[in-house]
Amino acid sequence: MTFGGSRIIERRRFARVLLLAGIVVLLAGGPRISPAEADSYEGVASCAGSTCHGRNEGDGKVVRQDELRIWQDRSSRAGAHSRAYGVLTSQRGERIAAALSLGKAENASACLGCHATNAPASARGGRWHASDGVGCESCHGAASGWISSHYAVPASHERNVAAGLIPLEKPKVRASVCLDCHFGSDKPGQFVTHAMMAAGHPRVSFELDLFSTLQAHYDLDDDYVRRKGRPDSVQLWAVGQAEAVRRQASLFADARYATEGLFPQFYFYDCHSCHRGISDDPAARRTFETNPGRPIPFGNPPFNDENMIMLSAVADVLVPGEAARFNSAARGFHAAMAQGRPQAVAAAKALGGAAGALSDALAARGYSAETAFQVIATISGKAITPRFTDYEGSVQAVMAVDTLLNALVREGRVTVGAAAGIRAQVNRAYDAVRAPGSYNPGAFRAALGQAARSIEALR
Repeated sequence: MTFGGSRIIERRRFARVLLLAGIVVLLAGGPRISPAEADSYEGVASCAGSTCHGRNEGDGKVVRQDELRIWQDRSSRAGAHSRAYGVLTSQRGERIAAALSLGKAENASACLGCHATNAPASARGGRWHASDGVGCESCHGAASGWISSHYAVPASHERNVAAGLIPLEKPKVRASVCLDCHFGSDKPGQFVTHAMMAAGHPRVSFELDLFSTLQAHYDLDDDYVRRKGRPDSVQLWAVGQAEAVRRQASLFADARYATEGLFPQFYFYDCHSCHRGISDDPAARRTFETNPGRPIPFGNPPFNDENMIMLSAVADVLVPGEAARFNSAARGFHAAMAQGRPQAVAAAKALGGAAGALSDALAARGYSAETAFQVIATISGKAITPRFTDYEGSVQAVMAVDTLLNALVREGRVTVGAAAGIRAQVNRAYDAVRAPGSYNPGAFRAALGQAARSIEALR
């Protein structure tokens, strides 16, 4: 499942967005699995009992136990994963599949890798169904190794992880799992091509902390913190940006994904730089701004650097010792686009290495109460805002301010009342990037700057 820019941008209930991202610890009963069924995917129904995660009310003593209800919620983003398979049978899904000659979308391997828990045929348990969509095991891992023991004494989170549960509380692990579908991977059916987008697939965009929040199905209580530690929104956001750049660079350097016939794979490039109005009017004015972070020849399509922009901002604030290396690698990568494929591949590998070093440092460092203020100020500061010349980077910027404002409320640094007033300004920034066709860089920078200044005034 993917979220395009316009699909992210909606009015969300403020209280819902204040939830932290994380995973639920499965502490209720489930079917017993024989050793012969090890490493198999057991399906959503295996978690759905009323003594497990299938209650109608979140009144469990340890975990909510209504996680399935939240996952299936048709009225909110929290239920988006459960709807992923159904999208394939919609009119839009059928139209995309027909344009690409895929046959039925619900049977197409190019679609099922992200619209379902696409377990290999040999690893499908008796309750596994593709129609479940993106089920529990898409994120938490094949359940057969831990479903019958994860709730029993003396079960612990460490033992469950050793038995195959994916430790999503670790930012790098969570980012890797989410990016498989929300950016792409080299696994079957997990790469969205430019042809797919041309056929009608939404543009892919991702921000780890905000998207985690929208999918949250747990309570951040003392029990959670005791077993997994207290998650930090700034860390999730920053590591997500670093891992996105690393994944982007890795896929671009892979010859299987970097080209589409004679042409480069335009999925990697900035959509808005090409999809503009065309006119032969000799008095026509240019509708783009030159981006100072992209040393490319005039007229060349730029690589999509939305995550690079964010990572450049966070590096200067949080990991200054790695900032120069990363910024140099990013500029070198853009410049290599004008030199040739071998040079671009070498530069992509250097960029991936620099992003990986940043990710390691961001995952290892501690975060203070001031960190969110610092990052918001940097994103809206003079060093970064001139790079908000295109739609994609601006979407990342407003999502960052949104999720970090929520973090400040959770930490008690900003009151709910004050945040409500600022949220109106954040929503104006969202409005400025509601649709690529109406995007105006100057209007966006003004809206984002107003929101950031209001947040800074509360520091």
